[in-house]
Amino acid sequence: MARWRYIFFDVGNTLLFPNRDRIFEPLSPSLRPTLEQWQVVERQTKCQVDSGTLDGNPDRGFWQSFHGRLLAGRGVQLDEVREQIVRNTRQSANWDQILAGTREALERIGRQYRLAVISNADGRIHEVLARCGIADCFETITDSGLVGHEKPHPAVFAAALESMGATAGESLYVGDVYSVDYVGATNAGMDAVLMDVSRSYVGRDLARVESLTELESWLERQKG
Repeated sequence: MARWRYIFFDVGNTLLFPNRDRIFEPLSPSLRPTLEQWQVVERQTKCQVDSGTLDGNPDRGFWQSFHGRLLAGRGVQLDEVREQIVRNTRQSANWDQILAGTREALERIGRQYRLAVISNADGRIHEVLARCGIADCFETITDSGLVGHEKPHPAVFAAALESMGATAGESLYVGDVYSVDYVGATNAGMDAVLMDVSRSYVGRDLARVESLTELESWLERQKG
């Protein structure tokens, strides 16, 4: 039987999604990828980062690899274009696309659990969550840009747990990248479930859901 009292959420690709028009502003409209093309490359890049073949800053390394692969597929080889798009992607303000029903689902989950956020971001993720109308669904928002360490570093999870007065053993983390979110949380002593909207982890023996609605059903099943 699940023992969780606290649920911590990632933001990008979990609660909010990329504003592709803003991110790909340096490209002509004809070169901008569709959501399907984005998700194909997302699956490939998650496989790469989960295999441990990226070095250095986890977030920057992920997006450099992601956009290098994505732009090569669009015939764009200019490094300065890639770097501008990487910078755009790493700006919290450009992750402001919210799915219908998100706030309602969070409110339902929040009736049974205490909710918080842990995000690899630039110190401004609170502003974006507020602009999208869901910041007040969370008691605390832990932003790596303010903590000084990025997931999967244990310091980010420790800071979030401390902010809620929570113990790791009574906490669940919901995020979208296995090696960053799932492994980072479980190494910190928390339980974890993957928000796998892009279906990157289908067929893997991992706890995964594809939407907040599916998360609600999954949480009910864990009660035994």
